[in-house]
Amino acid sequence: MLLPGRSYNLFDDFFNNDFFGRDFRKFEAPSMKTDVKEVEGNYELSVEIPGFNKEDISVSLKDGYLTISAKHEENKDEKDEQDKYIRRERRFGSCQRSFFVGDAITEEDIKASYNNGILKLTLPKEKERLPQEPKTIAIE
Repeated sequence: MLLPGRSYNLFDDFFNNDFFGRDFRKFEAPSMKTDVKEVEGNYELSVEIPGFNKEDISVSLKDGYLTISAKHEENKDEKDEQDKYIRRERRFGSCQRSFFVGDAITEEDIKASYNNGILKLTLPKEKERLPQEPKTIAIE
């Protein structure tokens, strides 16, 4: 029943239905929650990437941008004795996040480790540039 003045959205009703349930949320796009802290003159990034293996994750540096990518593909098949499918599940997911770290940082400066769904990256702080006196440019 639709009531005047009450907003009704068919899609909200459909997607909140128990048909999708909790298992449907497993297939939502993963996000990379990141904590950045300063530790002894370095920056330490702790990136949450649960459900991914170390082999699924790549870290690259290009034009001053540090990019973290993760891609996951998983297949699960269960069959009964007559090869009739009881359940077939596949899970695919990917996510990517980039941070500007400056042009002075190289790949050799960055250290990375992955343990229990947390990617830890340590990179040096870019040295602060001292303010320079304005320089006059000769006009030809």
